[in-house]
Amino acid sequence: MGDLPDFFPDIEGFQWDQGNSSKNWARHRVSQTEAEQVFLNRPLVVAGAPLKNEPRQFAFGQTDAGRLLTVVFTIRGSLLRVISVRPMSRRERRGYGEAPES
Repeated sequence: MGDLPDFFPDIEGFQWDQGNSSKNWARHRVSQTEAEQVFLNRPLVVAGAPLKNEPRQFAFGQTDAGRLLTVVFTIRGSLLRVISVRPMSRRERRGYGEAPES
C-alpha cells in the first residue's frame, strides 16, 4: 500500500465489506483497487458528514487512470472502511477542480 496523506497518520490499511464491494461494482463499475487509489493520489479532498450512528466522511479524488471518484468511508480502529464509491457528480467535479491540492 502506498502512503496515505498526513491526515490519516494511524491508518494501516483498508477494510472491505464484500456486500458493499459487490454493490459498488454492480452499480458503478468501480473496483476496490480504484477506490483505494483515490486515497493515494493527489489532489485528495476529504469532508465530514454528520450522521447518527457512525461518523462518515467523503473523499473526492482520482484513480491512477484519472477517473474522478467520490468515496464514502469511516475509520474503524486502524482501518479505513469503504462504505460506497461512485463517479463524482458534475457538481462534485466542479468543486474538486477548484479545491487546493492536498
